[in-house]
Amino acid sequence: MSQSSRRHKAEAPTQLSFTVIMCSTSRFARLKNGKRIDDPSGDLIVQTLKSFGHEVASRVIVPDNENLIKEALEEALQNENVLVVVICGGTGIAPKDVTIETITPKLKKILPGFGELFRKLSYDRMGSAAMLSRAVAGTVNGKAVFCIPGSIDAVRLCLDKLILPEAGHVVKHAREKP
Repeated sequence: MSQSSRRHKAEAPTQLSFTVIMCSTSRFARLKNGKRIDDPSGDLIVQTLKSFGHEVASRVIVPDNENLIKEALEEALQNENVLVVVICGGTGIAPKDVTIETITPKLKKILPGFGELFRKLSYDRMGSAAMLSRAVAGTVNGKAVFCIPGSIDAVRLCLDKLILPEAGHVVKHAREKP
């Protein structure tokens, strides 16, 4: 790591407040009907963030619906305490998967390396099927936004190798004055 990167990371916030948005039509329908839901990926995100000393300000489940995904993102961005938004699920290539297309236009700065590194790390683990994985990250209004696939393995990989090591660093730069 370069001396400059080391210095920036040292100056970055170490305890962050997160919003977790889960995109799942089936889980949303069960929740809306008052049924018990299992959300192992969402549980893993929340438990991991808390175990690293971060706060989870909110956790919501929305269906694969552009308007409801946008509303959830806007609500998270309006919360001045939230510095990082993790949006999980709806990132595949099926017609119903609209998370990437919904979130990307909202980002002021896109971090292409996030998706590139995620696919490289995925390729190292699972081979050529990694090319079907979509992930995107960027910044908006001084906050970091990460869109990640919903599988447990993808969540663990994104958190351990990309989000947790760099979220504070991303927020530090996103909040700099022009």
